[in-house]
Amino acid sequence: MSKFTSISHLLSFILISIQIHRILGGALQLDNSNFDNIIGNNELVFVNFYADWCRFSNMLAPTWDEAADKVNEKFPDGGKVVVGKVDCDSESSIASRFHITKYPTLKLLRNGQAAKKEYRGQRSADAFAEFIVDQLEDPIKEFSDLNELSDMADDKKRTVIGYFETKEAPEYALFKKISINLKEDCQFLAGFGDSVRSMHPPGDSVIAFKSTISGEDNAFTGDYKSFDEISIWATERCIPLVREITFQNAEELTEEGLPFLILFHNTEDTESIKEYTRLVHDELADQKQQVNFLTADGIQFAHPLHHLGKGKKDLPLIAIDSFRHMYLFPDYSQMSIPGKLKTFLQDLYSGKLHREFHYGPDEPETEAPLQLEDNSQNGDGAPPAPISSPKPRNPTTPPESTFKKLAPSKNRYTLLDADHDEL
Repeated sequence: MSKFTSISHLLSFILISIQIHRILGGALQLDNSNFDNIIGNNELVFVNFYADWCRFSNMLAPTWDEAADKVNEKFPDGGKVVVGKVDCDSESSIASRFHITKYPTLKLLRNGQAAKKEYRGQRSADAFAEFIVDQLEDPIKEFSDLNELSDMADDKKRTVIGYFETKEAPEYALFKKISINLKEDCQFLAGFGDSVRSMHPPGDSVIAFKSTISGEDNAFTGDYKSFDEISIWATERCIPLVREITFQNAEELTEEGLPFLILFHNTEDTESIKEYTRLVHDELADQKQQVNFLTADGIQFAHPLHHLGKGKKDLPLIAIDSFRHMYLFPDYSQMSIPGKLKTFLQDLYSGKLHREFHYGPDEPETEAPLQLEDNSQNGDGAPPAPISSPKPRNPTTPPESTFKKLAPSKNRYTLLDADHDEL
């Protein structure tokens, strides 16, 4: 039997297995014998990583099976969508491969590759099915006139715009592939032919990035035939060094485990965001492995401000949330002084912020002339020497972290580092 025939038989077996499963109903059980073939031969595979001993997994199980039935009914053709599940106790190698740290974890795999973000939306059969429908929609919005751009582009989102000769242009194929990978982070707009002729040289394509929030507006200048080059360029802009924290993404940002350096700003204040972003890029980019740089709408996140003893009238301001305590940058007006914010971060790493919040500012040792060390027994004739002692400091307590409460909910997950304890 030839290699081609073996592969053909295997694919046929997989398709037959999926069809039988769809007749029986529920989510498809995935294991080492079928996992790679299933994710490699379907556009989308939505996977529930679970454990039988986890009560949250057991609570989700019937809803997940119901969602699978809804999706199978809506997309009956093979090769499109599979809703599956992995028992992580019996399939530990698969769980390890996808870095599963809590149960149940819901991940979307597109053409065999895991999406950057796990599913964190509503846990209902309808919500799961709607999520799949949304994932299969074309993320690119087409415009036929340059005047339409201002109406189509959402100023609150980062935007990648493509100007192409035709839809058959090889650059557009790469653009479409990148849009699928980054659809959660950027909006993608495209125009073709005469309608965008003034935006690109004849026969060539132009891909540009625009963000009203950060003030960025630039075009890709690399190799338009290189998927990797365009992808890296777009990813760096769609997933920026400075990100906005919202109630929708707070859980995943918190789960990254890095302290937050946050600019709290008024809703309509974009100037402070631009200045903060510029400063982070210019002075703090080398700290990105140790801290998350974030902006937050101070009106929406009024609770953390309250913990800092601040309110709307105090915006903008900068603070650190270490997931234990919150520390306020003393004077926002000094943000642009070279080295000030970096020193603020270094004081977090060294423990100085925590120490000073407990005991007050560090002060140099002072002499206490009334406390004398008696050297008369030394026989050297030296006068009594003053004893140095630190100036007493009044203990204080830094505000507790509020963002740690937005971490994975104890009412939704079993965390794996808890030794099977339900959290």
